[in-house]
Amino acid sequence: MDFKDYYTTLGVPKDATDADIKKAYRTLARKYHPDVNPGDKTAEAHFKEINEANEVLGDPEKRRKYDELGANWRQYEHAQNAGADGDWAANFGGPGFGGGTSYRTMTPEEMEAMFGGQDPFSDFFHTFFGAEGPTRTSGRAGRSSRSRTANRAGQDLEQPIDLTLEEAFAGTTRRMVIREGKSDRTVEVRIPAGVKDGARVRAANEGGPGARGGKRGDLYLIVRLLPHARFERRGQDLYARADVPVTTAVLGGDASVETLSGSTLRLKVPELTRNGRVFRLRGHGMPAVGRPDERGDLYATIEVQVPQELTEEQRALYAQLKALEKS
Repeated sequence: MDFKDYYTTLGVPKDATDADIKKAYRTLARKYHPDVNPGDKTAEAHFKEINEANEVLGDPEKRRKYDELGANWRQYEHAQNAGADGDWAANFGGPGFGGGTSYRTMTPEEMEAMFGGQDPFSDFFHTFFGAEGPTRTSGRAGRSSRSRTANRAGQDLEQPIDLTLEEAFAGTTRRMVIREGKSDRTVEVRIPAGVKDGARVRAANEGGPGARGGKRGDLYLIVRLLPHARFERRGQDLYARADVPVTTAVLGGDASVETLSGSTLRLKVPELTRNGRVFRLRGHGMPAVGRPDERGDLYATIEVQVPQELTEEQRALYAQLKALEKS
């Protein structure tokens, strides 16, 4: 597997702060967003690479593994997702783990002989797997006793998901396929309308299986909102621009403002409206989670549009205006 330098992908140094990484990601995502580059396959590929890099560097735990393990970090990640119990050694192929050699799981007796009675799942394994040591046998004075694992709830699972602003606005469903041993399990999780960036959506009892009859853990989907080409979200409020012809800005009139839901609002623009003026449109922002009727506001910033070309008649009229300004 080729090693990808995610720092180079985002254009940040290795000591970049979380804020630096987030800023770089947002800047690049806006630049290469498919909505901004329709039909551009190169931009689409860059957009996917940027999201992949942010998935790792934007997550403190994944970034730590990536920094410490380099090209092998994904193998550890896959091993963690499969669970520390079972044939964990077979998941490794990097330096120190046999370079791709096939392994089997050691018996408890072999573990004890190798580690001298110490817990083989020491800080190293807890760091990367977050797992309990396997049930093992210890011999003492010719007598063996097996430690028993009480009923224990399964491990909670986390998975980042990317949502468009439209999906966050209306709510959506994500179908997750979870690998358990040699089989797959499909889980559908409902994402509520109004969910925010960084929110943790919980699917109860959909995580890892429990031990000895214990209940399953929970599944948490970590929301990451993708940048939007036209709207910016701040809390429950949305910000967008409203293009207004220079004649409307000077003389007053109506301007059209598109909402995130796809409807169009008519904005009354007063006479002599300056460029950059902000208008508040109440109740057209994001809904609150669990309270769909409680909506934020939409703020429309006026952007006065200068004509790209002029007819002879228009040129003559603008010349007259210019003459009046000098008089």
